[in-house]
Amino acid sequence: MKSEPAEASVDDVARMPNKTVPWFGVRNYQARNFMRDQMRVGDGVLFYHSSCPEPGIAGLAEVASTAYPDATQFDSQSKYFDAAATREAPRWFNVDVKLVKKTRLLSLDEMRAAPTLATMRVLQRGNRLSITPVSALEWRAVKRLLG
Repeated sequence: MKSEPAEASVDDVARMPNKTVPWFGVRNYQARNFMRDQMRVGDGVLFYHSSCPEPGIAGLAEVASTAYPDATQFDSQSKYFDAAATREAPRWFNVDVKLVKKTRLLSLDEMRAAPTLATMRVLQRGNRLSITPVSALEWRAVKRLLG
C-alpha cells in the first residue's frame, strides 16, 4: 500500500495512539477493488512511501478492519470529495491499517535488483496503482531483504 509521506508516513502512524490509520483517498477502481474485495483483517501490508525523494518500503503493517465507506467522498471540503457518491451508494472504500513495525527503507532500486521480486506488481513499469496484491513468495523475499 503506497502512501505519500507528506500525507501519512510510517512515522506519522507510529505516533498515533493505536498505530492505526484509515487508508482513505483511494480513487482508482482497481485499487479500490483490491482493498474492498480482497483484503481481510490480519492480512500483511507492505507500507510503501511514494512520491518522495527515495521511494520504497518503510514498514510492515496489517489490515485492521474490513472495508467501509471512505468518509472523505462525502465531504465537499475534502480534496477526495466525489459528488457522484451517496451514503446509500458509496463509490469509495477504505480499510484501517495498523503499523506492526517500522523497518529500514527497502528502496525501489534495491527491490528492482532482487530477482525474486521481478514480477512484483508495484515494480512494473507504468504501474500507478496505490494498492497492489503481493504474493506469498514476494512477501517472504521482502522480509528476507529487510533482514
